[in-house]
Order: sequence, then C-alpha cells, then structure tokens
Amino acid sequence: MTVHPEVNRAIEAVWRIESGRVIAALAGLVRDVGWAEELAQEALVAALERWPHDGVPANPGAWLTTVGKRRAIDGLRRRQVQERKVAELGRDLAEESFTPDFDAAFEERIDDDLLPLIFTACHPVLAPQSRAALTLRMLGGLRTEEIAKAFLVPETTMAQRITRAKKTLAEARVPFEVPGVAERGERLASVLEVVYLVFNEGYAASAGDDWMRPALCQDALRLVRVLQRLMPDEPEVHGLAALLEIQASRTGARTDADGEPVLLMEQDRRRWDRLLIRRGLAALDRARSADGPPGPYALQAEIAACHARAGTPQETDWVRIAAGYAELARIAPSPVVELNRAVAVSFADGPAAALEVALALVDEPTLARYHLLPAVVGDLLAKLGRHDEAAAEFSRAAELTGNAREQALLRGRAADSVRGVPPRR
Repeated sequence: MTVHPEVNRAIEAVWRIESGRVIAALAGLVRDVGWAEELAQEALVAALERWPHDGVPANPGAWLTTVGKRRAIDGLRRRQVQERKVAELGRDLAEESFTPDFDAAFEERIDDDLLPLIFTACHPVLAPQSRAALTLRMLGGLRTEEIAKAFLVPETTMAQRITRAKKTLAEARVPFEVPGVAERGERLASVLEVVYLVFNEGYAASAGDDWMRPALCQDALRLVRVLQRLMPDEPEVHGLAALLEIQASRTGARTDADGEPVLLMEQDRRRWDRLLIRRGLAALDRARSADGPPGPYALQAEIAACHARAGTPQETDWVRIAAGYAELARIAPSPVVELNRAVAVSFADGPAAALEVALALVDEPTLARYHLLPAVVGDLLAKLGRHDEAAAEFSRAAELTGNAREQALLRGRAADSVRGVPPRR
C-alpha cells in the first residue's frame, strides 16, 4: 500500500499528540503498561491502513483507543484469561462506540489514566536513563530510533533499554496507580527528575556534534505542561515548569549562525523568547503562592528569573543570584550547586572569592569527570591574570567533555589564555 507523504505526516503528528493518552487509557484497562504500549502500536498500524482511505476521524485518540481495546479483548481470549475480564472489556466496548458521548467519556477519564502512566513510567525501580527513555516512548510518542538519536546510542541499544524497562516494571509488579500520600513526594521527585534530565540533555548535549538538541527541550516542556494540568496543587511541578520555560526562552540566542555556542553573558537578549519568559514567570508565581518555603526547582527558577528580568548583562542582580544558590545549597546540597554558586560569586564578589569556592570542589569524587569544574576554574584563573594555569584547566575541560562544539570552545579559551588574551567578562 502506498501512503501519500502528507497523510503519513498527519498520522505521525496525531500519534505524537495522542499516543500518551491512548496508552494511558489502555493501561488503565489491562493494568500492564508494556502490553498497553503494544496495543497502541497495533492501533497505529490499523490507522496507517485505514486513515489514508477513510480520512482522519474527528477524535483520533478515541478511535485509536477503541481499536486498542478490541485488540485487548482478542489478546485476552488468546491467552485464555478469565472470562470475567473479557466480559468487562466487552461491555465497555459495546457501550463506547464512535459517538459524541464516547468522545466525551474519553476526554473525561483520560486524566485519570494519564497520571498513573506518568508515575509508572518514572518509577524509581528503573534507572534514570531508562525512565527517561520509557517516558519519551510512552508519553512523548517518540519512536525508538528518535530516542536513540537524541541520547546518542545505537537504536538496538535503546530498544533493549526500553524492553528491559517494561520487563522490570512487570517483574516488580509495579501497580498502575497514582501513589498514596505517604510516598507521593518521593515518587513525584522521580517524575520531575526525568523531565529535568530530558530537558538538560536537550539544552546542553552531553556528547555529539550539536551544542543543543532543541527537540528534547520541546518534549520536556510538553511533559511538564501536562504535569501542570494534571497536578495543579503541586508547587514543585510549577517550579520546574517555570525553570524550563525560562531556560528554553534563551534557546534561539545560544548559538550563532554557524551553530557555535554563545555563552550567557554574550547573548543577544532581544532574541530571548518573551512569551516563554512570561509563561515561566506565571508558573513561578503559582509555585510561590503555595504555603511553605520554595523547593529546589522553584529556587532554580527564581535564579533563572533574575537573568530573564535583566535587560542587559550589566543589569543582572548577581548578589541575589549568589544568595539563591546559597539557599539552594542549604536545602538541596550538591557539588554542582556549589560550582554554580562559585560562578555567581565571581560576578557578585570578584574572581578571587569565587576561586576559593571552586577550588574547594577539586577533590569531590562526583566531579572528577565533570568538565565544567576545570572550565570554571580556568575562567576564574584567567580573570585573575594567571594565564598559564587557566590554559591548563581549559585544556583539561576540553578533554573531559564529549560535545564537539564545547570542545572547540574550550580549546579556543585555552589558546587565548596562552596568548594572554583577556577573558570575556
């Protein structure tokens, strides 16, 4: 069968939007996310066969879900599962035809199914990278090859990772449900961590030839906006949304015409996306409105907002940013937070004070292979006129990063230091 390219693209767009909702609805019925994803894929195949001739239905999500339910019934019969379960699904299907009433029912119940799918895909029983891959597959509608490309691994490796993740969830008998109050905080932290991981990999690619992978940033934004809608009373959901919206606003200014990196203090702020900044500040207001002190994501969003509000680099409130990192280090201590605080201190109190903070981290085991530590130390040494030492640090940072664009930037800084070229402030 020949499918016209425009039709194929339309089906792919529908799938990207609806797949998470369809998988969630099916998982709510069969209580197995792995099988639900297989059923959704079978429904997609059916759509590829029928929609080019019949046209895209008015409610494609409902159409795909109903086809998936029919396949579920067939599967249950083939597996000789209890006839009671078959009868229940059969009654549901008989009542849910392609009518406006069914469409309304689909929309009414979808949030109830989508939220447990998010918590299941991001379950702590899985490694962070596996959670991210499974989330992009089930909720983001990405194909395995797209996820593999985003994380720079072979497609076979990513396929195995996703398969193992689904198998692990089945073997651990992870329930398809929203966790109770007692474990909600820990589980939500896992969900937010996955979205943050996806965004960061897009915002500052850990390896490869590109400085950024904007598509991953967009996937993370889409996921955090879904979480905002599903969990409107969780302040840290809004805190993460604020952080990602504001960070994403700089995407267009972070590279030049040749794709080379443009650092924060050198960016043309007229290219920052004001709509995303407004969305981020609105989300930050929602996070602030909650009782109690702000969480780690909200604090990071406060810091990002300081940059967003500054019309020029010189207007940046670095004292407030340094204080923000100090507070973040108090409630969520980590060497990376301390390193970020060192950068803020360099602008607020000078490079000598900042170098003291940064050098205290050189023996930190978790930063042994972290290229930004020698990069920051090199920058501070260069500002203090210690050019030979700075060059050595920049060269070491270049060796540690796997990103080709960043390597070139750091080697350029090393060469400038050797020649005694003053650093860009």
